Amino acid sequence: MKRPSQKHFKLVIAYDGTNYGGWQLQPQAVTIQGLLETALSKIAGRRVVVHGSGRTDAGVHARAQVANCSLSTRHPPSVLCRALNANLPEDIRVARVQEVPAKFHARFSARAKEYRYQIDCGVVADPFLRSYAWHHPRPLNLAAMRRAAKVLRGRHDFSALSAKSERVPVRTIKRLTITNRGDLLTIAVIADGFLYKMVRSIVGALVKVGEGKLTVGELHELLRAKKRTPLVETAPARGLVLWKVEY
Repeated sequence: MKRPSQKHFKLVIAYDGTNYGGWQLQPQAVTIQGLLETALSKIAGRRVVVHGSGRTDAGVHARAQVANCSLSTRHPPSVLCRALNANLPEDIRVARVQEVPAKFHARFSARAKEYRYQIDCGVVADPFLRSYAWHHPRPLNLAAMRRAAKVLRGRHDFSALSAKSERVPVRTIKRLTITNRGDLLTIAVIADGFLYKMVRSIVGALVKVGEGKLTVGELHELLRAKKRTPLVETAPARGLVLWKVEY
């Protein structure tokens, strides 16, 4: 029988990152990428490598992470999607599989990404949000936080809001909004790319502004100084979701 031709696929994946060591393959941790590669390799009968749009850290979730892979198969995308979900744990779901041109790459073809971060501001933590929001029962000044968000929008060197030194630290934040619905606060960030732990650092800085521990002017100066200081803290991983990747 003739060997099936190699095809190229785009995968859209949703996952609860609570029990995983993040997206990226690691020898000492169970990861999303590792489980996807195991499932695909089982289906294909050979090693299959998966490329993601970006890394999410341990405990971070995704509503629509994007990945690409290549494999020889006669299965249409819909069958491949069902086969993948049959071989993955229930807290990881492949929402869509789409055949794409060979030049498509989940990371390098991406134009922008959206992350959302949830903060539970209730006096008593909502037990149904414990894995998906940072419980912060102290009052926050939303008006001050929104003024601070305006400072961060646009194209900047975000070294002050990265957890490690980057060779190219300039990014463009296209949109940064803060909305509240009852006790649930959502910070949404769309940018052309993100530095290491940049979104969680942005959230940490905005919360400090909301608490009155950091002024909007001081945040602006930190950004201009291009150097991280102890004034910037990293918000907990559990509140962060990779919401969407734009192509």
